Formats: sequence, structure tokens, C-alpha cells
Amino acid sequence: MSDPGAVGRYDAYRRRCEALKLAVAGAGRVGLTKPTSNLFRDRAARDAPRLDVRDLCHVLSFDAGSGWVDAEAMVPYDALTDACLQRGVMPAVVPQLRSITLGGAVAGVGIEATSFRCGLVHETVLELDVLTGSGDIVLARADNEHADLFHGFANSYGTLGYALRVRAATLPVRHYVAVEHRRFGDAGTFFAALAQACAGRSDFVDGVVFDAGTLVLSTARFVDAAPYVSDYTFERIYYRSLLERELDYLTVHDYLWRWDTDWFWCSRQLGAQRPLIRRLYGRRRLNSRTYTRLMRLNSRLGLTRALDRFSGWHRESVIQDVDLPIEHAAEFLAFLRREIGILPIWICPIGATPQAARFPLFPRRSAPYVNFGFWDVVRRRDAQPRGHFNRLIEREVARLGGIKSLYSDSYYPADEFRAIYGGDAYAALKARYDPQGRLGDLHAKCVLRQ
Repeated sequence: MSDPGAVGRYDAYRRRCEALKLAVAGAGRVGLTKPTSNLFRDRAARDAPRLDVRDLCHVLSFDAGSGWVDAEAMVPYDALTDACLQRGVMPAVVPQLRSITLGGAVAGVGIEATSFRCGLVHETVLELDVLTGSGDIVLARADNEHADLFHGFANSYGTLGYALRVRAATLPVRHYVAVEHRRFGDAGTFFAALAQACAGRSDFVDGVVFDAGTLVLSTARFVDAAPYVSDYTFERIYYRSLLERELDYLTVHDYLWRWDTDWFWCSRQLGAQRPLIRRLYGRRRLNSRTYTRLMRLNSRLGLTRALDRFSGWHRESVIQDVDLPIEHAAEFLAFLRREIGILPIWICPIGATPQAARFPLFPRRSAPYVNFGFWDVVRRRDAQPRGHFNRLIEREVARLGGIKSLYSDSYYPADEFRAIYGGDAYAALKARYDPQGRLGDLHAKCVLRQ
């Protein structure tokens, strides 16, 4: 290992691991104490021992020749990415929000504009250390005796074990990113152009649906020089630039975090897109960490619920990311517009990586998919059963052969959930790595909020 300081970092990492192993020994059901969470569903409070993993936030080493970075699982992606950029690389997939942790993106599902080539975050992982429900720390790789856990860890949300260290692939970068925005007037031509872009030489591909006749495809590539660089970290708002510019330039750093400043466009719900209020926030507070804290404060205080009761509106939070086979993308978009009505919608293609079908808890074919991200509330004067609109989405995604991420509200009956998310494979993993059920059940955690 060429970095002489790496030996000391690994020694310190092993000491932190042993302390966690001792903390879990003899405990009943356990949970985590960590600085951030990007789950968008409330959970019932419970009196379980909490493992403090906040110190597991260090980057351990790099191997530029082999193209990987080794880091502790609680390192947030902004710190991980900064360390990578200093060495001329980036994590192969950098999720959209700075506060997402490396381990969280593996145990959940992480995606971004390199996913058309690299797949989802868990498809870029080479190995990981996992603290299992049995209290053991195991090294899981695709080719060792814990290959079942390596492939089963994605979408397990801490119910099989907690990642302690992750080795993930990196990509070389250049100084700047040139972004081209192309506008389309209908879904058919947009998705055809999306598929064509994924077959081309772009380094990044994503898009936004603004309305039925305004769909913008954004393709980006690394460049060594730029005639100017745009700044979307304060007064200017990135998603609006898709309708204002055909060509734009950003530093690599600012491109990777282009969505974080305004939580895509969700900062408007917190007044942060009004010029005066935006200045009051200030540059340092315009980010996903601030908005997440405000969201959780609102959830605790029930301010929005009280306002809805007073106004007579019935609202349902619809915060979802779903992946559809690309051949059904236009049909699903028509469903969203007709039945849900949330705009804008983020569009991100996912490539047909060879390993895609090997992850039993988040199964998809080795074929191109399209991620739809839509995050807002549906308001109606007439009351609907709890989870009505989210359940419509779940049924349509299943009908079209897609799959939904589980970071937000889910309403699947137990049998349907287990048929989609692992079934027998999950049961076998639980029996091997958490036989006493100390880490909880995936359906209970993601649907019943236990």
C-alpha cells in the first residue's frame, strides 16, 4: 500500500470495530446512533440499545491503479467525494445529497447520473465489512464464503447487519463538466433520446419532466477547460437553468452537488427559493442537511398536519423513487401525470450491468431501467384511505415490472412485500446472519415503521 498513513488508519478502524463488537455482545435488539438519516418515513420510538457509529467516518485508503476507495461506512458522501477529488477521482456513483453516507447508499439504494453506465451504488462495491446480528464482523465479497451477504446486503436497511467499511469503485475525473440541455415536447421522443444518449460517449445522463410538453434531457462530459463556470450554490437555482441554457459549465465539485443546494426543487416547500428568504438562509444553510432538519422538526411538531386540519385539505406525502424497465417508461409517466399529478419529476437512467440480477433484495433484470424521482404532497378536498396514492404507485410499478426504493413510505401487504423484496433469499440470510432477530424484519421496518 503506497500510502504510509493507511496502516495507522486501518489500525484505528479495527479498534473502533472491536469496540462496537463488544457493545453488541449480549444485547437484545439493537439500533444505530448516527449523525444523519435520509429516510423519509417516521418510525415508532423503541427502547433498544443504540450503537454509536458516528466515529466510523474516515476515508482509509485509495488505489488509483485498481480504481477503488476504501472508507468507513458512516463517511458522508461530501467528505468522501472531497477526498477522492483531491486524488483526481470520484466515487463511481455519487448520490444526489451530501449527507447520504457510503454505508447508507449500499444498505439502501443509491443512484445518480453515472448510473446509466455504472448501475446503482451497490453494484460498484467490491467488498464490505459487516457487523451482523450474530455479533460477528465478516468480510463479504462476491467470491468468498459470505457472497450471499455481499449480494443480499443491498436494500436490507440494517436488518442483516451494519456496514463498517466499504470498498467501492472510483472513476477518473477532469477539472470541469460541460452540460448540454435538450428540450423535448413529448415522452416518446424524450425516452428515445435518453436511450440513445446512454449508448453514446457522455459521462453523465439525467433529465427532468417539467410538464407534458417540456421534458429536458441533460447529458454531460468531463472537460479540461471551461469558458466560464456557473454557480448554483446561492442565488441561482440549478433546475431552472435547464430551461434557460442549452450549454453550461460547472466545476466537477459543483456538478456533483448541483441538486443538493435546493434538494432538487423541494426547497420551495421551505420558502428557500424566494430571493429575500434565500438570502436569509445564506449560502451555508442552502443544502439538504438544513432542509432535513426542518422537515424532521415539522414532523415532530405537527405544524403541517395542524394547518391541513384548519384548511380542510387532505394531504398525502408522496416521496418516492421507482425504477421501471425503459420500455415502460412513457406508460408509467402517463400514469403519474394522470393519477398523481406531481411535477417536476427527475429522470435517471440505470444501465444494464452484468451484476444487476444478483441482488435478491432489490431484483432487476440486466436490462436498461429508468428511475423516476418525485417528491411532494398530493392535496385533495375529498378524503382517501391512508396511503391511497402511494399504493396506486406500488401497484402500477409492479404491473409494469419495476421496483420501488424503500427509503420512504410503503404500504405493501406482507406477502406481496416478500414476493418482491427477497422472499426465501431474505429468510435464509436472516437465519444465517441474524438468527435471533436482533436487527428487526425488513417489512416491519419499512412498511410497519417498527
